[in-house]
Amino acid sequence: MVFLVNLGRVVFAPLLEPLSTAFTLTESTAGLIATLAWLGSATPRIPTGYLLTRVERHKVVLGTGAVLTGSAAFIALANSVVMLGLGAFLMGVASGAYFIAANPLISELYPERVGRTLGIHGTASQLAAVAAPLFVGAVLTAGLWQDLFGTVPFAPWRGVFVIVAVVAATATGVFYRTAKRTEMPDAGSEDRALLAAARRQWPIIVSGVAILGMAGFAWNGLFNFYIKYVTATKGIDPGTANTLLTVVFAAGVPAFWLTGRLADRLPHVPLMLSILGGFIACLFALTAVQGLLALAVVTAILGYVIHSLFPALDTYLLDSLPDENRASAYSLYSGAMMIVQATGSVAVGTLVDAGFAYDTVFRTFGGVLVGVLAVLVVLWAADKLPKGKEDPSVAG
Repeated sequence: MVFLVNLGRVVFAPLLEPLSTAFTLTESTAGLIATLAWLGSATPRIPTGYLLTRVERHKVVLGTGAVLTGSAAFIALANSVVMLGLGAFLMGVASGAYFIAANPLISELYPERVGRTLGIHGTASQLAAVAAPLFVGAVLTAGLWQDLFGTVPFAPWRGVFVIVAVVAATATGVFYRTAKRTEMPDAGSEDRALLAAARRQWPIIVSGVAILGMAGFAWNGLFNFYIKYVTATKGIDPGTANTLLTVVFAAGVPAFWLTGRLADRLPHVPLMLSILGGFIACLFALTAVQGLLALAVVTAILGYVIHSLFPALDTYLLDSLPDENRASAYSLYSGAMMIVQATGSVAVGTLVDAGFAYDTVFRTFGGVLVGVLAVLVVLWAADKLPKGKEDPSVAG
């Protein structure tokens, strides 16, 4: 399930070129389509947090599978930019609701090894990001979908969403049967007050949004425009650029796996701030390097660093939040963070359309992140940032 819901968010990055051709999209409109998928992922997170105070977590996960199946089928038949945008938004909705329900469920199923299990879950999610460019490339190259449904203009890119719909329907059925046979935890049974969770846990919610919201804003804009960026500024052909995008996501596989384990052993806040600093350095380096080899090295390091931030921060939050507030507080953090993150693509597209160079845009993002990091370091030095309950620096 996690593989499919993440695929529904990241699949638009390698599809921006064929979608732009099919629907005559400008840079800003193409960025908006990608942004809608991430806004869709952001929108249901807080409502899902409220829903989880009334409905069991595994039932919400089951519902997200149904939404993913329907939205993928809908977008496969899109014949306008409006339908394309709506389908992208609904695919994002499925992913957003899934992560809000599934991450607390996983942390409650395995309370003694939160970082490790979230790392494994994140690794499965990241494999979808790795597979997305290869999957899209294979479907577009095969060209087996042309006029598959007779009078419907079934261009090859539509085949991507047909496959997603069919596999999502199958996976949802398998999850339903598995859930029926599994004894679910009751750790979150007292999590019944969304606003109370906000009042009690606002410091850790705000710190999480500051760290991942702003970094995610820059990352979202970068990876959705990565192919366009390197072909326009680095002299890289589209095929090689698509391979490099795969490298970005492939580097996230060991990042989730290893950082999930490190997050169980190292102080949470220093680990997160170090990773954020590494991402900023990589962002500046990406705008400076030339040549395929240097670009590939920086791309791989950047992919590893940014994907390390996700399990580190999720472990910090879910390991620290008490049972009675976990899902509610996590949904509030995640919803606010994703709203900030989701606008990265449309911001990049709009700025480029306005005449700003890609390098200028990404260096500006890096400068803003330097300011964010500086504030966070000062707060940490002054002992003003929340610390996780299992943080080794405060244990005992």
